[in-house]
Amino acid sequence: MLPIDAILLAGLIAAAVWRLAAPNRGRQARAVLCVGLVLVAGAQYALKGFTWQFVPGYLLLAATALPVRRAGVVSRWAGGVGLAILIGAALASWALLPAPVLPQPRGPHPIGEQVFRWVDASREEATTPDPADRRNVVVQAWYPADPGPAGNPRGGGTPYLDGLGRLPGPIMAFPSFVFRRFGETDTHATPNAPVSNARRTWPVVIFSPGYGAPRAFYTGLAAGLASRGYVVLAVDHPYEAAVTQLADGRAAGPAQYYGRGTERIAYMERQIPVRAADLRFVLDQLARPGAMGPRLAGRLDANRVAAAGHSFGGATAVLAASDDPRIKAVADIDGMLYGAVRGEALQGPLLLLESDHDGTGFRARYVEATEAVLSQVPAGGWRYAIGGANHFSFTDADHFFSPPGRWAVAQVMGGERGAAATQRAAVDILDAFLRGPLKGEPGDVAEAAGRYEGVRGGPSPR
Repeated sequence: MLPIDAILLAGLIAAAVWRLAAPNRGRQARAVLCVGLVLVAGAQYALKGFTWQFVPGYLLLAATALPVRRAGVVSRWAGGVGLAILIGAALASWALLPAPVLPQPRGPHPIGEQVFRWVDASREEATTPDPADRRNVVVQAWYPADPGPAGNPRGGGTPYLDGLGRLPGPIMAFPSFVFRRFGETDTHATPNAPVSNARRTWPVVIFSPGYGAPRAFYTGLAAGLASRGYVVLAVDHPYEAAVTQLADGRAAGPAQYYGRGTERIAYMERQIPVRAADLRFVLDQLARPGAMGPRLAGRLDANRVAAAGHSFGGATAVLAASDDPRIKAVADIDGMLYGAVRGEALQGPLLLLESDHDGTGFRARYVEATEAVLSQVPAGGWRYAIGGANHFSFTDADHFFSPPGRWAVAQVMGGERGAAATQRAAVDILDAFLRGPLKGEPGDVAEAAGRYEGVRGGPSPR
């Protein structure tokens, strides 16, 4: 919430409570306050345009500004109840914030970011009717940057979400108008910043989002890892993600629906090879001259690469790692496995990082599948569950809500730990897990997990 938003909201509530508690006192002063609020609302609109959260507030202002008339007891009570309802509506609409406020990454490195929109000429885009369409793969690189001004200015740099202003439809069940001011979100990264010279080359983590989720929803996790000394390549999978801006500038939404039950499983089994091929294509770009642009060229270590992902993205990471020996470690965050995963083919360790089993309701199929794969990994691995985290706590979605809104959501779906605390634990555990295979440095996964109350698990039995 920007200062002008807070001033306007506080003024609206104060004027309405004044009218409700003492309708006949200070009428002229209250009228002056209402005129001032109209001017503040005009300034706010001029600065930021339409903000849907203020619609109940505008109605509240109109009701507050009405002249006080003599009325019977019933009419006075009805008016008071109506005004109280409008006050509640004006406050409740701010359960969803105009723009997320993301926590500052805790690692030692400032962060740079850059977006790449590639076309894989070797693959047809199977989800569109045009046989000439080729597969687009969109990547946002988050990387350690040289010290300098940190954070992109609100409204400047790379927008938090692709396609702002022309979103193709709802984004993960949120109507598109919710995201109108998301361009103000501070990602704590500087677009196109120089790469840090603390290392000659930096290890790489290729990250795949959950089904339907745009890469933007993992900004907190990606930026946190980048601040620890990794180049995180967060991937958008077009025509599956809620919104993806393609190489030709079009904003593409999802082209298919995965259904339920066995239909859903069948869809996932068909779709996951496409996703895994996207990750392999990203890996190919590390060795292709010019693909990573002048800033990142030669600064990424193609011999030290991990794959990670959340939900369907976690399954994608494991499948890609079992098919591609270039991937030296893999982390599956709360993801059911799909596809012909071969644990014995993994070139490095496997980390299973999960939400709270009590809240998420993990199914037997998930446990059986992951245990079967983990038991076959030559380098072994770890499994940890983060108590108090729900499936979406690894994403930024929690930050879309104000604190009261977060509390209300947690009562319905669990996740009282919240995204900030969940991502903090996840980044610490991931960093400890990745240090050995990607940096050649000692990393104590058990020690990292042990810093957090309610995190349970340990190394896989061999």
